[in-house]
Amino acid sequence: MKPYIYDSLDSALIAELRKDGRASISQLASQLNVSRATVQNRLDRLTQSGAILGFTIRVHEELEQDTVRAIMMIEVAGRSTSQVIQRLRGIPELIKLHTTNGAWDLVAELQTTSLGEFDRVLRRVREVEGILNSETSILLSSL
Repeated sequence: MKPYIYDSLDSALIAELRKDGRASISQLASQLNVSRATVQNRLDRLTQSGAILGFTIRVHEELEQDTVRAIMMIEVAGRSTSQVIQRLRGIPELIKLHTTNGAWDLVAELQTTSLGEFDRVLRRVREVEGILNSETSILLSSL
């Protein structure tokens, strides 16, 4: 199977889907000045090639008032990053995990339903073998 080569139409389609992931094929075709069949074919190829991993929903902050969100910076001991990542992936409240450079090795995005749950997740992360240090900041609002 040949790898799919992305072009400006693919980029434009992805940009439109980022704005409105629920846009219909007809709407996308109209916005991109192409046929519905072209949009459907491109969307199928982008999904099958792995360029689009899935579709999600973003909820307005006011609907998630009880949600506690935070960013955690993590320092990993020596060469244990792969093992630490594998263990952290098993914690469902860590919604994203990023490698980075600088003083911290990993950055985790956390989301819990309460401060008690948040405290439990912090303790669980700190118990992961290979984590030397961490610093967590609760996200108060998004702009």
